[in-house]
Amino acid sequence: MFVGVLRLTLHLPAPGSLKSKRHLVRSAIDRVKAKFNVSIAEVAENDLWQRSVLGVAAVGNDHAFVNETLDKVAGFVASMHGGQVLVTGRDLVIEHYGDELGDGLPGLDAAKGGGHWEPP
Repeated sequence: MFVGVLRLTLHLPAPGSLKSKRHLVRSAIDRVKAKFNVSIAEVAENDLWQRSVLGVAAVGNDHAFVNETLDKVAGFVASMHGGQVLVTGRDLVIEHYGDELGDGLPGLDAAKGGGHWEPP
């Protein structure tokens, strides 16, 4: 399993108020949610008019798929609203979680054999 986390720092030159900024950011978040199978939220700079930080997370069974998905999200955000949203920072981390998550649990052979399993 691969978990990717993308942090996008945005500059919003157009908003003249916090209300206008929130409208642009909410629109961007809603459009990303509708187009991609990711989690996304504003995670910092909530009270600044012209700056926002978005956190995006994706999970998949292939490193390339997670990387490609988050790259597409970054490109999509950069292209929306006709230049009213500028991506000024982009940080991406993809972590691998292997099969060891299930260690210590009974396998199929133990269940078939009718043996008694004791937790470790």
